[in-house]
Amino acid sequence: MSIARLQKEPLTNLPFYEERVDLACAFRWTARLNMHEAVANHFSLAVNEDGTRFLMNPNQVHFSRIKASDLLLIDANDPETLSGPNAPDPTAWGLHGAIHRNVPHARCVMHVHSVHATVLASLADSTLPPIDQNSAMFFNRHVVDANYGGLAFEEEGERCSQLLTDPKVKVMVMGNHGVLVIGDNVADAFNRMFYFERAAETYIKALWTGRPLRTLSDAIAEKTASEMDDYPGQAERHLSELKAILDEQEPVYRN
Repeated sequence: MSIARLQKEPLTNLPFYEERVDLACAFRWTARLNMHEAVANHFSLAVNEDGTRFLMNPNQVHFSRIKASDLLLIDANDPETLSGPNAPDPTAWGLHGAIHRNVPHARCVMHVHSVHATVLASLADSTLPPIDQNSAMFFNRHVVDANYGGLAFEEEGERCSQLLTDPKVKVMVMGNHGVLVIGDNVADAFNRMFYFERAAETYIKALWTGRPLRTLSDAIAEKTASEMDDYPGQAERHLSELKAILDEQEPVYRN
């Protein structure tokens, strides 16, 4: 039996094993894409019905080293979370804890300071216009937080969570900060985060030319976004392929 196959065997004493594997893959692939920021960013995944128990990366561990067994299991309603021996990063707790308490449809939450999304977040107008198919995916589906209030400790996290109450809004451009993406599961959130960064890159590079933009009409942008919303299985297949590559190249992520 191959090493990769052995690594796929569920660890029966590890709760939410398959969810952990998906999230560990997302961490490692985000590092490969250079969309992380040192040890400062964080992802989380709800594992109970109301979304208040969630998996999250341990405090300041590099994304490229995270394994399934490393992930913390956190209760968003536990006020003693930061007092424990394996406490998460305080800003990760402030932001993700608030979202998982207040936004039950945000099953998976990914926050990064990826280069092009952060450039977008630094512009006076941080909205992403529909200038190509990728950016059209986010038409009427992203919100800009224009009231950055410092590091995302608990008060700031509570404020940010209120911007995600509309289920249609899946991306928050965090002005002067970065980007936060939510999804139904790891595949959905990761795929959306990947495409938002690609769309932001296209937009920023289009601005570099100094030439007029070819912006889609609202009607076509909404039609495209709706079609992408309903596109069957693309996000799941994307993550499945990434796991297959990691199974061949660094199967330790499943441990």
